[in-house]
Amino acid sequence: MSVEQVILDKVAALNPEHVQLLNESHMHAGPATDSHFKLVMVSAAFDGKRAVARHQMLYGLLAEELKGPVHALALHLFTPTEWAANNQVPASPTCQGKHG
Repeated sequence: MSVEQVILDKVAALNPEHVQLLNESHMHAGPATDSHFKLVMVSAAFDGKRAVARHQMLYGLLAEELKGPVHALALHLFTPTEWAANNQVPASPTCQGKHG
C-alpha cells in the first residue's frame, strides 16, 4: 500500500468532510519520492481545538509514518465553519536545496 493511501486511511478516523493529500516530494532536493506531503483536512473533530491540539491529533495518528517514510508533513486543518469562511490554503515553498 502506498504512503498516501496509508495516510488517507488513518486520517479517515477523524471523519473528515474534506481531505486533500498532496505528494510534494518533487519540490524537494534528494531522491525521496514519498517523503514530503501537504494535508488539507476539514473535520468537526477540530471544533474547539487550537492549532497545536489539532496537529497533535494528526501526529498521534501518523506516528509510524512520521518515524519512517514521511520526512515532512504540512498540516492545514480546519473546522467546517473555518473552511466555509475561507477555504484558502497557502502554496508550499520550493525547497531551497532543490536544483533545476
